[in-house]
Amino acid sequence: MTTPRFDDLIHPSTRLSIVSLLAAADWVEFGYLRDQLSLSDSALSKQLSTLEEAGYVAVDRTVRRRVRARLTRNGHAAFQGHVAALRVIVSTADAASAGQAGNRPSD
Repeated sequence: MTTPRFDDLIHPSTRLSIVSLLAAADWVEFGYLRDQLSLSDSALSKQLSTLEEAGYVAVDRTVRRRVRARLTRNGHAAFQGHVAALRVIVSTADAASAGQAGNRPSD
């Protein structure tokens, strides 16, 4: 069972999208990430650098300017904890909504 842990570093939508794509694969090519997320090269580079500095992503820069990225073990753990925290938030909201359904005015 993953312990829910909201992660402020992962939470911004661009980083969350990057980490989500990386979680589904071993290594992901820079161009694929850029195209899937509709980001500029510089925007993607900046976000990958931030995630790399945190120890969440490993970036492999090979010969011929080929770049690829993957989640580290810490990155996987942080992502799983963040997803678990989001599920708790959503389930709490769902439970509150279900409990108040009878108290809502009709339209």
